Amino acid sequence: MGAVRAAFPSSVERRIDGVHVFVCASGRREYWLAQTGVGLEKAGQVASRLLGHQPFALAVSTGFACALIKAEIGALLVGRDVVFVGAQGSEKSHAIDVPGVERETVLALAGDAVHPNHVGRFVSADRIISSALEKGRLARTTGAIGLDMESTALAIEAQRAQVPFVIVRAASDLLDEDLLLDFNHFLRPTGWLKGIAAVLGAPSSLLALGRLRRQSLAARKNLTSFFQRYAAVMATDEEGERTITSRL
Repeated sequence: MGAVRAAFPSSVERRIDGVHVFVCASGRREYWLAQTGVGLEKAGQVASRLLGHQPFALAVSTGFACALIKAEIGALLVGRDVVFVGAQGSEKSHAIDVPGVERETVLALAGDAVHPNHVGRFVSADRIISSALEKGRLARTTGAIGLDMESTALAIEAQRAQVPFVIVRAASDLLDEDLLLDFNHFLRPTGWLKGIAAVLGAPSSLLALGRLRRQSLAARKNLTSFFQRYAAVMATDEEGERTITSRL
């Protein structure tokens, strides 16, 4: 959230249907920033409430992601469509693609800023993928360039509301990188004790946490830069339309 908010000069906090939203103004445009929480269920709930509240010009899934292509930490990954893959590795959904004029503007801007291979399909999983072996399998079976846990749910709600949808995320971990700690423990209310025990029992876990923090800081900088450019380009727009930006 901090990475995206930093791209805008000021914001006003609002409560919309139970959702905490930062409303940012740039030119005659408004950008609504909402933190969904981790996972498909939370993302879908927040997106449904906000997209059902009023019309939007664009919905953006942003935050961090795992790169499923060769890339550097912090590299921007831009998604045109997204699929969901469940725990058994089988593809559970068709590709969800919600085009529109505003989305094409974002893709054109991204085309000037990122490598062509960094624009393509995303895949959402129902858990954190820790092993390089499993990341590689997902990359091969889906053809995706990036992996997250929210974009499918956001895309479904955007499609339902007929709002163009795009994914703009920064790589915080890489295709050939094993995460040395099972972060899935911390996604479950009853898993925190196991997670803490795993950290205390393996000094390498502390190193993994430190590495992830450094990589997240690098990814944060590039997200801020992209949204600064996007807001500057769109500030001259005379429509005064709203954009909803949701992150994990």
